[in-house]
Amino acid sequence: MKHIFEQTVYYADTDAYGVAWHGSYIRWMEQARVEFCRQIGLDLVDLKKNDIMIPVTNLNIRYKSSALLDEKIVVETEITEITPIIVQFTQIIKNKETGRTYTIGKIEVVAVNNEGKMYRRMPDRLKTICEKSME
Repeated sequence: MKHIFEQTVYYADTDAYGVAWHGSYIRWMEQARVEFCRQIGLDLVDLKKNDIMIPVTNLNIRYKSSALLDEKIVVETEITEITPIIVQFTQIIKNKETGRTYTIGKIEVVAVNNEGKMYRRMPDRLKTICEKSME
């Protein structure tokens, strides 16, 4: 399953030249992952109540071109790999009108308890929902 998150590039997202600041892409990816998780049934607040958190442990972004002030962008998010301890998201940020790719990101998360200790195996609830989203 692929989730589409739409966003406008606002002035606060840009540098003095009207080009999207590199950190804005990370924020957009985070927003899109949260919305993706909601869509597939992973309520992050509910997970925390059940002693599960999924922090980012690896973030790899390839910048291809720059988004500009007032452009409409989309962030495509999907889970592309699941191991016994890692869930990998692939996220692509594109121009909504032209389809031009701005960034491609690979983001890995792990499951930890509320004290920050990593689970040796991904909790079944988390694994099942993530696997279902890949069908």
